[in-house]
Amino acid sequence: MENSHWLTPAWCGVQEQRVLIGLTSLVTENPPMPPKFNRRRALFVLGKIDEILAWEQRKETERDTKFVELGRYLCEVRAGQYWRLEDLKCFDGFLERRFPGSRRKAYYLMSIHEHLPPQVRKQLKEVGWAKGIELAKLARRDRQHFDCATWLHKARVMPKEEFKQEVERELTGRETEPWEIIYFKLYQSQMPVIERAIETAALMLGSDRSRGYCLEMICADFLAGANLDHGDPEMLLFSMTRFFKFLPGEQQQVFLRGLTEKAS
Repeated sequence: MENSHWLTPAWCGVQEQRVLIGLTSLVTENPPMPPKFNRRRALFVLGKIDEILAWEQRKETERDTKFVELGRYLCEVRAGQYWRLEDLKCFDGFLERRFPGSRRKAYYLMSIHEHLPPQVRKQLKEVGWAKGIELAKLARRDRQHFDCATWLHKARVMPKEEFKQEVERELTGRETEPWEIIYFKLYQSQMPVIERAIETAALMLGSDRSRGYCLEMICADFLAGANLDHGDPEMLLFSMTRFFKFLPGEQQQVFLRGLTEKAS
């Protein structure tokens, strides 16, 4: 076996370069030569990347426009009871058939047309359904006092996420921070203890807190305990700071007074 020679099958084609440039050590005595720069190929590849990204943007814009139309048609199906054409007993049955995963999206699309005034609905295709949902939240709150012109202008010129934060700030009166959705795979046997921990945290924080805040409190409590004895004082300080933010305003003042008294 030691003297065996492994033959490369003919169908394997040309073997790849064995030296991985830039993916090994940063310090080497004999650095490999960079590949020969192929300007023509580089222009082609970069152009293809830009072409695909532009196509994706066009598709997203087209989808936004189509969903605006979809919401209008759904409202018409409910108003005209068109679902009877398929021998269904109610509109919810129609939605279950068309949206088997979740009917929430359908109701979101319909809410745009239900709450926005006619002059805004005519221009929804310019802003898309995602921003239309945010506009509907404002229109539902302000009713006849809804400032159409101002918010339509913001919807046109602002990026989607920035516009959502602007609407959230207007509705709640407080600044919002960027967020993201994180998915976990959990086994059924793990669910009871996790649900119990989140429910307990919710009781401590108040029912108005989201499950994300509850999970953060649980993690902050763990980090504080883990660094209490001979741990990282910076991490302990960070955890305690997060705990302080969870306290209602009155308890925060009591906590600060206690620290002031001890310091003096």
